[in-house]
Amino acid sequence: MQDLSKTRKRISHYLTETPVNLIAKTGVSPNTLTIIGFILSAMAAVLVARGLFIAAGVTILVAGLFDMLDGALARKTNRTTRFGAFLDSLLDRLSEGLLFLAIIFNFAKTGQTNYILIGAATLLVTQLVSYSRARAEAIGIECEVGFFTRAERVIVLAIGFLINQLEIILVIILIFSLISLIQRIITTLRKTR
Repeated sequence: MQDLSKTRKRISHYLTETPVNLIAKTGVSPNTLTIIGFILSAMAAVLVARGLFIAAGVTILVAGLFDMLDGALARKTNRTTRFGAFLDSLLDRLSEGLLFLAIIFNFAKTGQTNYILIGAATLLVTQLVSYSRARAEAIGIECEVGFFTRAERVIVLAIGFLINQLEIILVIILIFSLISLIQRIITTLRKTR
């Protein structure tokens, strides 16, 4: 699992290196990118609630790019701060929560009760995946395990909107997020013994 984490970091570095070098020259702060990414995610949630799935999918991908760039810019410009990390984490959770609430709202409009429940379960489990890592790290345990983290969830969710297969994609996100949560629980249990 550590290899997967290293692979993610290499891919992220490859995708962000050129844009970050350009943005660093402008003086834009990492927190500004974080806030722009959040605003785009909130806009995507509104698009989802209105049933504009293709536009939402594209917007989510652009917001995801900002989410990758903010931390990379902070590291590149030596502007990493504890508040910046806090803000990024907080707005990531809020962005994801808004998207899943918009999905649940959309299912409620069409009377798809089963998918309302699946959407609510997915919202809960995805929040716990992120929380489990944060909580483990708060007690001094590195917990970057899990093959289905926020980056994968964002990509899969965007694909679901773009191909208009939200029901199937939601089930996939729920199952794989649950597996990642279990991986993090097991890792933390082993490291605390």
